[in-house]
Amino acid sequence: MNRFMDILSKPGAKGDIQGVAPTQFTEKDGLAIDKPNATGYAPKSKPRMLDRWLDFVVRMSGSEPVFFFILTGLLAWALLGIKYGTTDLWQVLISDIQAIVSYVFDSFLVRQQLNAYEEEMTVAAELQSRILSHRRMLTKLELERDNKDPEKRARLVTIVAQYRDAPDFSAELPTEKRFGRTITWFSHVLGHLGTVALYWVGVFVWVGIGHLKGYSNEWQLYMNSASSALMVFVFAFLPNIRERHSAYTLSCLNAIFKVDATLEFRLRLLTGDNIDNDVVVIPAPKVSGVQRAIFYYADLVGTLVGITILLIMMIIWVAIGPLLQFNANWWLIIGTYAGLVGMNDGFVLRNLQARLRDFADLEIEKIETEDSKLFESVGQAMPVKEVTEKTGLTHRVSDAMNRVCAHEITVVAGFLVIVCLIAGASAMKWTMTGQLLCNVPPSLIESFFMIILITGHNSADDCKRVDLRNLYERRLDLLALVNGVQTLREENGAQRD
Repeated sequence: MNRFMDILSKPGAKGDIQGVAPTQFTEKDGLAIDKPNATGYAPKSKPRMLDRWLDFVVRMSGSEPVFFFILTGLLAWALLGIKYGTTDLWQVLISDIQAIVSYVFDSFLVRQQLNAYEEEMTVAAELQSRILSHRRMLTKLELERDNKDPEKRARLVTIVAQYRDAPDFSAELPTEKRFGRTITWFSHVLGHLGTVALYWVGVFVWVGIGHLKGYSNEWQLYMNSASSALMVFVFAFLPNIRERHSAYTLSCLNAIFKVDATLEFRLRLLTGDNIDNDVVVIPAPKVSGVQRAIFYYADLVGTLVGITILLIMMIIWVAIGPLLQFNANWWLIIGTYAGLVGMNDGFVLRNLQARLRDFADLEIEKIETEDSKLFESVGQAMPVKEVTEKTGLTHRVSDAMNRVCAHEITVVAGFLVIVCLIAGASAMKWTMTGQLLCNVPPSLIESFFMIILITGHNSADDCKRVDLRNLYERRLDLLALVNGVQTLREENGAQRD
């Protein structure tokens, strides 16, 4: 019984994450090593085959072929709608497709975010692991003694500046290709506050003309079709941009870890230090009970349990088709179910994105603080920190909107709205109008949250790129310093000889 309860309680628990940077030995088994033995960043492979398979499926969901396949499907639907668009069944069909696509991609997006969190925390642990070794070995260099000699100090500054200006010490991280830059630009357009405002203007215009249509089912279906098409596009776009940015981040980490490994290796050559890098454990974050419940739900969705439930529901839906004579009301059932769950997932996704980002940002701040201590210990000034521009009204409003949308209370409020919609549809005996009540508002709300998700992703990605550039700059400065110390000591040794 205890084991069963442990299994039930495991989802939602963000446990400790540990990491250790590969030690750059200069000697092993009596043999000298003339270059770093592990360069670049190597993502960790998950031990379970099922997890690896699920991760592969998630990566494919963000691939270009899937993205363009969905775009092609949307275009085909729009063109065929010229002939069939006036029928209720045709509009209900896009609603069903959207709800199912959104439901499935919700699970993929949740898993993407959970994987990104584990990756970022592991990276932070490995960087902190190497910082501990850097600190130990920089202390052994006794640079305070050299800094007290004005002549040695001036010569060291000159040598370091020469190293820093050399082509090999360019502070440029890898850049995206033109297509990637175009997609990133479009991501900022789609997630811009103006786009959000335009979206709600369209919704209010639709509401305003409702009395002209008598608030009919047809009037509801038109908005349902429009928001459904928009959401299908967003759900194809968001995984693609996340996978693209993840690949770019990986290339940047690869460059940073190469410099960091070289820095460690040079320090070991100078100091004769051959001690293994320490394992760093990042403790589990403390969260409230409500947040833990949200994480619990997200973990279940991220393991694709939700997709299994959807498949069961679809089997039941198909089985009852003959009873309802496969009419428009029957077609709406699966869309209603998937739409309501998808709406809840939209709230959860935004909360998950913000909370996990906060945890990762705390570790980045720790790394920056530790780097500051490293520079202080060797009497060097930290490189000028690049910061993201967030002074405009648009950024301030966007940040405030993101914080509100990501709050735990907002997730709870979203769940209560779903309960109210179900109660309303039940009072209408789940007629087409009742089911549209559970389709149109959730579709509008989820579309909004998906745009906000893009806004949050853009903000996080912009900050991440700045953090990576600052980290790279600091590692290059430290490496130039260590190379300068080595050159200065070689010069002093030659003079004594």
